[in-house]
Amino acid sequence: MIIELLTGEHRNIEKLLAVLERELEVFDSGGRPDYEVVRAIISYFEVYPEQFHHPQEDLVFAKLNVRDPAAAAKIGNLAGEHEKGARRLRMVAEAVDAVLADREMLRETVDAIIRDFIEQERRHMSMEDRYFFPAAVNALTSQDWTDIAAAVTRNKDPLFSEFNEQRFDVVRAHIFQLEQEAEAERKG
Repeated sequence: MIIELLTGEHRNIEKLLAVLERELEVFDSGGRPDYEVVRAIISYFEVYPEQFHHPQEDLVFAKLNVRDPAAAAKIGNLAGEHEKGARRLRMVAEAVDAVLADREMLRETVDAIIRDFIEQERRHMSMEDRYFFPAAVNALTSQDWTDIAAAVTRNKDPLFSEFNEQRFDVVRAHIFQLEQEAEAERKG
C-alpha cells in the first residue's frame, strides 16, 4: 500500500535529517563539515521528495479531500506546505553555497537556516504520519487506492533502493557509519 511506502520514505528522510544535523553540529563547533555529504543531501531533497514523494502525497490528499473534506481541512494546505519546504531547501542550498564561496554570512544565520529546515521537515512529516495518513486510510476506498497506484510514478529512490545512484554513495556511507556508531553506543 502506498501509505507504507510513504511512511518508509519518511524514515529514510529522517536518517538524512540526522546526518545533516550532525554536520551542522560540526559547523556550529567551528569545524568544517563534510560538504560533499551536505551537498548530496541537498541534491537528494531536490530530486526525490520534490519530484516523487510529495506528488504521491498530493494524489492521496486529493482523494482524501473528495472522501472526507473535513479531515482534509484539518490537515490544511498540503501542497502549500510542500512548497514552503522547497523554499526552505533552496535557502539551505544558497547558505551552503555562500559558505563554500567564502561570501559574508554569519555562522548563526547559516545555522538558523539549516536548523529551521530540519525542524520544519520533522514537524511536517510528524503531522502527515499522525493525522494525514491515518485519515486517508480511514476515508479512502479500495478503488481510490487502485486509482492512486495507477497514477503513481514508479521511480526508485536514488538513495535508499537497490537502484541507488553513485552520486549518493558518500551519503550512504555516512549513514552507515552513523548507524554503526549508534549501535556501538547501545552495546557499550
